[in-house]
Amino acid sequence: MTQPSGWSAHEDAVDRLIRSSAAVPPGERVRLAKTTSNLFRPRSAAATTGLDVSGLTGVIAVDPAARTADVQGMCTYEDLVAATLPHGLIPFVVPQLRTITLGGAITGLGIESTSFRNGLPHESVLEMDILTGAGEVLTARPDHEHADLFAAFPNSYGSLGYATRLRIELEAVPPRVALRHLRFHDALSLTVAVREIVGSGEYEGTRVDGLDGVAFSPHELYLTLATWTHDSRPTSDYTGQQIYYRSLQERTSDLLTMHDYLWRWDTDWFWCSGAFGVQNPLVRRLWPRRWRRSDVYHRIIGLDRRFDIIDRLDARAGRPQRERVIQDIEVTIDRLPDFLEWFDAEVGMRPVWLCPLRLREIDGAARAWPTYPLVPGATYVNVGFWGTVPVGAHAPHGPVNRAIEERVHELGGHKSLYSEAFYERDVFDRLYGGGELAAVKQKYDPDSRLTPLYEKVVTTR
Repeated sequence: MTQPSGWSAHEDAVDRLIRSSAAVPPGERVRLAKTTSNLFRPRSAAATTGLDVSGLTGVIAVDPAARTADVQGMCTYEDLVAATLPHGLIPFVVPQLRTITLGGAITGLGIESTSFRNGLPHESVLEMDILTGAGEVLTARPDHEHADLFAAFPNSYGSLGYATRLRIELEAVPPRVALRHLRFHDALSLTVAVREIVGSGEYEGTRVDGLDGVAFSPHELYLTLATWTHDSRPTSDYTGQQIYYRSLQERTSDLLTMHDYLWRWDTDWFWCSGAFGVQNPLVRRLWPRRWRRSDVYHRIIGLDRRFDIIDRLDARAGRPQRERVIQDIEVTIDRLPDFLEWFDAEVGMRPVWLCPLRLREIDGAARAWPTYPLVPGATYVNVGFWGTVPVGAHAPHGPVNRAIEERVHELGGHKSLYSEAFYERDVFDRLYGGGELAAVKQKYDPDSRLTPLYEKVVTTR
């Protein structure tokens, strides 16, 4: 492959990054100089100085023949897909929200409907260039001298370093996606169907390329089966007046472009746009289409958190204070009915998103990753729930989030760390490979310039 001009710009950006790292005074923690984030856990004010990643937001090169792409760490999936889809290619796993970055999805993990066959985004990474806490940019590969860094990087959330470049595998896809929405009347029957699809890769004789679902109530659950297709019939559009998640209840089949399928959840941030009134037909007509995006809603939430707008309005109206419950948890498929039954009784938040996943198998085998507790060969279901629950004066202490965490742990599950976590240190280390992570951190960040993972996701409030 001929080296394109993107490499020269990338090298310049890496040089600026290294210089900005060297400029951080001794004794100060190194962090990104960025003002936006897809994280929901409490954290200190965003840095205005720090690592300069301004030139690391693009796609360096796409190799259609090899089906690979070299991508900068701060490149959003929106921009990545825009570069690969014209070649009939997409990343193996494309997280649901446009502005999630590739580096963020690797170090913080991502998931989507192809995860039942392709695993998580880091499992299709061939190599990474990582700026470590020691200020070096090292190339890590699974069979390389820095294989320990490669293995520990997923789910490290910047505690080991930041990816400047990632070479990833790409999947060939046609231009359309055919959908089937299957309704189930209880969680147990849904799990039976998931097992069948995961085991065979098909349902009733039709190949399944993507699999996720929504539970609207204990007796109304849906699986959406996606099949890549060349079907040329007219497609649906859920970026205008129609709302995607409602279509699951309204029709049994659908057809989308590949582009619209990848971003089907982003327009309404799943169903969370309803909190801003955007699902009201009148408001929707007046709300500019370019603002119907998850990152816009996220900024609005940021303003609310900054000025306590909702809490003030609730207090003035005499309503109990609300606790933000924004989590993604994972349990093995056999424990899904148990979790949903408990969740309905104790939390009562619906709908919830369901996404089956397994570690990716290559030649019939899957590898375990030390910092994320998935067992090779096991099927899990990610349950995502995002909203608020009225709890009163105890809301700042997170009683609902703590109860969810405890119940998930009782069921042998775990959760993503992008939001609030309350684990005791020993439990956290058992779940997330604390011993392995500490050894790798000592090797590549001996002066602890980067915030340790436990401190970053649990104790920093």
